[in-house]
Amino acid sequence: MRRQVTLVTGQWTDMPLEDLARQAGAWGYDGLELVCRSGYLDVNRAAGDGEYCRQRLDLLASNGLKCFALSNHAAGHLVCDPNEDTRTDPLAPPDCAGDAEKKRAWAVAAMKNTARAARNLGVSVVTGFTGSPIWHLLYRFPPVPEEWIEAGFARFAELWNPILDVFDECGVKFALEVHPAQIAFDGTTARRALDALRGREAFGFNFDPSHLVWQMVDPVRFLREFCDRIYHVHVKDVAVRPDGTGGILGSHLKFGDPRRIWDFRSPGHGDVPFADIFRTLTAIGYRGPLSVEWEDSGMSREEGARDALAFVRRLGFSPSTTAFDATLAKRQP
Repeated sequence: MRRQVTLVTGQWTDMPLEDLARQAGAWGYDGLELVCRSGYLDVNRAAGDGEYCRQRLDLLASNGLKCFALSNHAAGHLVCDPNEDTRTDPLAPPDCAGDAEKKRAWAVAAMKNTARAARNLGVSVVTGFTGSPIWHLLYRFPPVPEEWIEAGFARFAELWNPILDVFDECGVKFALEVHPAQIAFDGTTARRALDALRGREAFGFNFDPSHLVWQMVDPVRFLREFCDRIYHVHVKDVAVRPDGTGGILGSHLKFGDPRRIWDFRSPGHGDVPFADIFRTLTAIGYRGPLSVEWEDSGMSREEGARDALAFVRRLGFSPSTTAFDATLAKRQP
């Protein structure tokens, strides 16, 4: 059985969903990962309106597509972020602007409704962020008391456990995208996040290797270590090109700036070892979709979407159903 290949919609919201669905269907995608904003999906409405959910699914079906996951990174980030500057204002409704706790309260309610929306759409996974109350303490100078870090993970658990209770009620999993500025951004912090939640099954990971490779985290090892918590997969690449001047923190340069020593690339155009990753996904029993995410400043998104689909189709092959030497074990006539 071949892998289902879907398209992450978060970078396409300037285009009406009707137009994107038509294009994605024509390109040959199997489905979309619907982002919960910009008219793509209203989670508050989807949480209680079955007819609205049916209309969204019918729109996709009319283009030969399904919905395999919801994405609510914006609301998820606001749950644990300090929310103290204007950068987070665009992630919440306008009436929350400038009010850290109002943004947080809105985000918690939105994430609970995202679980309900997923249930009503027949979707079993929500991808997203958690935010982090301690990301700003990443570089430990001035010295950071260990109790502050422990308190940060405890605060994460305090805010997310009630949300995950709703996910459990709805039979839906939350898949955190391990990512800078989130409570888990590498393998060590991913384990600590799981421990903070006492390993509850509603919480796992959206595996996006592009965020691991530039941090020098082995993505294949991450898959093996968290083999029972890989709930979704994003396919995005990254190229790392040390030049002796810039560092991995990005040098305060925007994505796409040629002076950066690393930047995201369309799948197959960077340093992510996708052949090994896809084989490992098969080995650990992951049977979910491979969701292509475009964030390549050097390639048009339309060309990137088509090129990435061909790349994933070529490498995302089905596993063998027999050992290569099985015939030798048979008794010869």
